[in-house]
Amino acid sequence: MKNQAFNPYLPSYEYIPDGEPYVFDKRVYVYGSHDCFDGAAYCLNDYVCWSAPVDDLSDWRYEGVIYRRMQDPFNSAGKEYLFAPDVQRGPDGRYYLFYALNRTPAISVAVCDTPAGEYTFYGHVRCRDGHVFGEYPGEVLNFDPGVFMDEDGRIYLYTGFAPVGVLAQYMQQRQRVMDGAYCVELEPDMLTIKAGPVLVAPGSDIAKGTSFEGHAFFEASSLRKIGGRYYFIYSSILSHELCYATSDRPDGGFVFGGTLVSIGDIGCGGAAKPNNYTGNTHGSLVQIGDAWYIFYHRQTNGHPYSRQACAERVEIRPDGCIPQVETSSCGLNGGPLAGKGCYPARIACNLVGPQGACESRFDKQDTEHPYFTQSGADREALKNRQHAQWRVGGFQILRFFGYGANQRSGARHGERCAGGAHRSRWKPCCVHRGNALVRLGGVCRGCAAAAWQAGAVFYLPGRRRAGF
Repeated sequence: MKNQAFNPYLPSYEYIPDGEPYVFDKRVYVYGSHDCFDGAAYCLNDYVCWSAPVDDLSDWRYEGVIYRRMQDPFNSAGKEYLFAPDVQRGPDGRYYLFYALNRTPAISVAVCDTPAGEYTFYGHVRCRDGHVFGEYPGEVLNFDPGVFMDEDGRIYLYTGFAPVGVLAQYMQQRQRVMDGAYCVELEPDMLTIKAGPVLVAPGSDIAKGTSFEGHAFFEASSLRKIGGRYYFIYSSILSHELCYATSDRPDGGFVFGGTLVSIGDIGCGGAAKPNNYTGNTHGSLVQIGDAWYIFYHRQTNGHPYSRQACAERVEIRPDGCIPQVETSSCGLNGGPLAGKGCYPARIACNLVGPQGACESRFDKQDTEHPYFTQSGADREALKNRQHAQWRVGGFQILRFFGYGANQRSGARHGERCAGGAHRSRWKPCCVHRGNALVRLGGVCRGCAAAAWQAGAVFYLPGRRRAGF
């Protein structure tokens, strides 16, 4: 790579949650929802696409807007928002974009001749009798579609939603089935249902006594085939984690496999408390070269509506198991970040206030917790990320950094020290709480007692102090 790759891997001003990664013609493409900075709801912006060459995952290119919400005939007034999409190259070589609007019962499809061109509306997924799938009470509630074409050319669509509590009570007014993830097989036209729906992953209400108990399906269906096994990737009822289940066929028989990643690192090393602010997450697996990665998103800006894209390398063991990975600052880098130079503050993978971390709240007026934010308005250019509401007694963590022979070093498994600094177990490493720099590998300068309202960078030895 020409440059190092960080998490989040897209520019600091970009908010692409729910990312579905694919490799087409030696480029990695990410298709996701599009949040607005400081938005008042999920997915307020139209779909855009980013891509990078497979041999340089630091070099992401903005492909532009690929689809606008008003293109859907069910949404000509543009009042509904484009929720999490998925893309698949169809039998005819064209690219099909599957999506659901936030308050419509249908799964819609758009099509394009290229991976990141301007998609045009194609149709709504329909049953054999011609009615729109999900149109009638008692049918599956369509949400977060995932689409998969097997090696034999058969096409499968995954959809569903399984909320609990107050959300479940609210959603009951739609009079749709919301007890898990469902699969339908599609005809080669990518629109007409050939078979199904069949339940492939149970929601919390029906997961008791199954392998999914404790990690029942909530949302975010996605499917991959790896080494002859089918991997169903989804967001569990815990919301902060992406899990997987495996089967020897794509339309059922799935058995829970484990957690792939938690945005709070819950479960890593037996941790029961989050090391970062949590909320929902959504993503999937992709092979880039010889490596496999899990793409996901994290919360920013002190509420759930400004989410940013991250990725981590995973290990797929010979028996098909995938151990949970920690969140990191170096995601797609292929190894630790260099132990010198300047780094942006936003790459901290763990952020905790003096009261600990919690789930990101819908009311941003909470003044007790730090968060990543930016100045200015929502935009598609001009980097500028910073911390806000920093409180003494909190800490943040960056990992991993390479220091010569010690290639797994940096701010990890640390402890709090005076003034809220963070110290690494392996290498003296402080996080500056002031308004200028963070110095790793040296003495922490000027740990501040006031809230951190200004921008910051991290400074590692080996380079003069400089702006970033």
